[in-house]
Amino acid sequence: MNRLRSSGHWARGLVALTATAASTLAAITAGAGPAAATGHPKPATTANQPKLGDACTSADLGARHPYIKTTEVSPTITHFKGWYVTEGTTGNQTVTTSTQTTISVSVGLNGNVEGGFAVETLGKVGASLGLNVKVDYSSTSTESNSVTWNFNQPGYYGAYKGTKKVTGTYGSLNCNRAQQGDGSWALKWTEGSGSGSFTTYTTLEEGAVRCQDKVPAGSIMAKAQGLLDCGSVAAKAQHPAGAVAPTAKQMRDRLVQRPALTSGTSAEQPKATGRSARAALNCESGAYKIAVPGKPLSWGAPLLAADGVRLRPSTIFSAHLDNWRLCNVTENNGVLEASLWNWGNGGCATIAEQNAATEQAVLQTAPCTEDDLQRFYIYRDVPGSSKIGVQNKYTGSMMGHDRYADGEFIRQYSSGRQDGTGTYTLIGV
Repeated sequence: MNRLRSSGHWARGLVALTATAASTLAAITAGAGPAAATGHPKPATTANQPKLGDACTSADLGARHPYIKTTEVSPTITHFKGWYVTEGTTGNQTVTTSTQTTISVSVGLNGNVEGGFAVETLGKVGASLGLNVKVDYSSTSTESNSVTWNFNQPGYYGAYKGTKKVTGTYGSLNCNRAQQGDGSWALKWTEGSGSGSFTTYTTLEEGAVRCQDKVPAGSIMAKAQGLLDCGSVAAKAQHPAGAVAPTAKQMRDRLVQRPALTSGTSAEQPKATGRSARAALNCESGAYKIAVPGKPLSWGAPLLAADGVRLRPSTIFSAHLDNWRLCNVTENNGVLEASLWNWGNGGCATIAEQNAATEQAVLQTAPCTEDDLQRFYIYRDVPGSSKIGVQNKYTGSMMGHDRYADGEFIRQYSSGRQDGTGTYTLIGV
């Protein structure tokens, strides 16, 4: 089925090139007028904290926000050392601990906290839990592992550093049209592409605990007390003042508590595939310009492979570099997925694999393959409007530009463009 023609899928202005192109383009012009006249509510902003099902506007088609699906908080010991204090050795002492568990802050595709989407994700995690969590990339392995403590009683202690490890999953909110019960259409924040997982932690705390100390259940101190193996011979034996060799249980616990993975790649994240063979694309017959709404500049593919897609004027010399076809089109929950094939250079729009996790990586073209880096989700305005937002399937980032200017690159932005510069129009040619 041609999804560009079917009612309830594409706006009247998004039709394939046919013998009736002139009348079709007239319908676009006529159809866009009423949509603009009716207007939209004011754009949702990050400060507004949009929620699933909230209203959005055409300016939000190129934007994206995270929402938190699940969270889990668990006390975790990062550094530990058994330490024996005898009569006469009490007072302030500095204990050099051993690394027990390494925790790194990670969000999404490659684990690095780069770009607004990752920072906003962690900010929402902290707000939802009422915790002060790390919102930039850091690791407990870089923290000092010495603990200075005032040992005021003799006994067998565990000197520790610990934190609350926070893990969970997030989803992506994207603006897309949705049909109402009365048959009308509205723009709403819906669940889009880009689910993933995160790991972060609260500020490290340090201390020392004995087997006989009463400590709150589920606390970091209780976790450290559990590592003392209080029923063992080592806990009950008399020792010279100073470090105590790890017990067998402590050694086993260290093997179990391996460093947290920092890849951050979600099980839901599609994988990029190899680029060894050119794909046989099934393209729609129509060609389109992906233009800045109400302005003459549109996406122009490069002649040179090393260059990127830029905003360019459409002229008789454009050599079809400003014309794009949608290929291998599918639809799920009202969102189109397609490869963007360029008529002028024969390549497909793509984010280069080596730049997939890079904020503001430039959109390029490459030989067409079956590769999620070359697949894009298209979010649409209500019927009668040709406005769209474009999201890369693999990276989850939205396409946009920094400023409106001839030659300006089209780039990926993890949170999209909150000022509306990630919203484009798809115009049949």
